Amino acid sequence: MKGVFKHTKNTDGTSLIDGKKVTGFTNEEEAAVQLTNVVPFLVEDMLKKNGGVYSKKEAWAPYAVEDGLLITGQNPASSEKVAELLAERLQ
Repeated sequence: MKGVFKHTKNTDGTSLIDGKKVTGFTNEEEAAVQLTNVVPFLVEDMLKKNGGVYSKKEAWAPYAVEDGLLITGQNPASSEKVAELLAERLQ
């Protein structure tokens, strides 16, 4: 799911995440697992390039960001926080 926002567009052709608060796997985390030169793109860089208002916590920390109906998590450790935000949104 790392590339889900790479090509996702609004009906007007703009990036779905343009101007939205987002987070995702950091460049530092990618380097830590030695995949920087293996993966086709770095998630942090892609989110910023597509206009996302990117934020992060220290590597491997649980961190999730909500912007309207868009909920993103920094890394696998963030899944519980993402689930909590989703549950709150669904109530």
